[in-house]
Amino acid sequence: MHSETERVTYRRALEALRSGVPNNSAVQVLGCSAEYYRKGSTQEKVEDRFLTQLSIVEAQARLGRQVPGLLIAGDFGSGKSHLLQYLEHLALSRGFVTSRIVISKETPLFDPAKVYRAAIETALIPGVTGQAIHEIALKLNTKSQQYADFYQWANRSDAGICPLFPATLFLHDSLNNDPELVEEIINFWSGERLAVGRVRAGLKQVGSPGMFTLKTVRARDIAPQRFTFTGRLVLAAGYKGWIFFIDEVELIGRYSWLQRGKSYAELARWMGAIPGQQYSGLTSVAAITEDFAEVVLKSKSDGSPGDRDVLGQRLRSKGTDEFIALATRAEAGMRLIEREAVTLVPPDASALKQTYARIKEIHSGAFGWSAPDVSFGDRTLRRAMRAHVRRWINEWDLKRIYPSALVNTEEDVLRPSYGEDQDLERSSEREDAEETE
Repeated sequence: MHSETERVTYRRALEALRSGVPNNSAVQVLGCSAEYYRKGSTQEKVEDRFLTQLSIVEAQARLGRQVPGLLIAGDFGSGKSHLLQYLEHLALSRGFVTSRIVISKETPLFDPAKVYRAAIETALIPGVTGQAIHEIALKLNTKSQQYADFYQWANRSDAGICPLFPATLFLHDSLNNDPELVEEIINFWSGERLAVGRVRAGLKQVGSPGMFTLKTVRARDIAPQRFTFTGRLVLAAGYKGWIFFIDEVELIGRYSWLQRGKSYAELARWMGAIPGQQYSGLTSVAAITEDFAEVVLKSKSDGSPGDRDVLGQRLRSKGTDEFIALATRAEAGMRLIEREAVTLVPPDASALKQTYARIKEIHSGAFGWSAPDVSFGDRTLRRAMRAHVRRWINEWDLKRIYPSALVNTEEDVLRPSYGEDQDLERSSEREDAEETE
């Protein structure tokens, strides 16, 4: 007999597996390499490499270095999202703050401000619930060596952040009778705007009106600085680092050529491949479709040259230093996709049998019945695990509700589209909008 808590966990896991979007319950009951894939598989090797990655982050975080990221490639439904969820579970269990970012219309990869907002909204802190930055701020111990190192770094001229950040840090420590401004400061660290006038008033309030030279900063300029500051803030609060899990990177194939270039450059930044643009204490794991390099980088479906051959040249043709630098970073991102991506392999017959048996057990426990055998389906090794799992669960659901019904499942293969979609680029904010007033 299963407890009520186990039954609830099982049902949550089944709902997630049915929809193809794994959650904590699915990871908890299925794990990753232990049951979902065979021993010695690429997935298990990815796990080993990720654990090494975490160890290096912990060792190098306070040296101002960013540990190179990990790029995972796989067919649609091959288990990339499940693997990211499992790796996030591992990171949290080892004392890291994590953020899960799904590239979408609302979170385009080429927009650092929106990526930061998504990172803060999805941030998880080990053993703590609540708004991430607020909880991290509560953990700051101004008497600790970690905080002293952080404060000293924030006030260095080569820290790579504008004076607004050390000014708000100083006020966060110094304000004792203005909880409203303290809240505004924490909200600013979370990605919201903060008027320069409010900061100046706060500095005057604590008797330090001329301590910092403050001026307005554009949103596109301050966005990368937020990652720099928050990565160090996480370390100052006593956590081991900040891990990004970036899913559905293949969506960049649907942007216009210019935004694809910016997205490749951002991917290179998240992978730690851009000298001079390093986020201390931060590393990333990103997932992309297996055929992206072939279909988008090497050649287009209409026979035109792929991005690898023309995008860098097209960016350089703009003739400005900004676009020449962008071209170099974009080419670094494209090389990462072509050369560094670790390709997931489909499950073999043994893994399918193990997973079938485990999900059958979960379904039985979730609904207090003995789930009967259902058709195993096409055992083609290139078939996505997600397709097998969804079919099994749906057939068990139907047999439980309609025991005498004859179930015949029809399926079709969904392939990602890489056609340009301008709607994905529409932004609710202008790039040149001021971050502060």
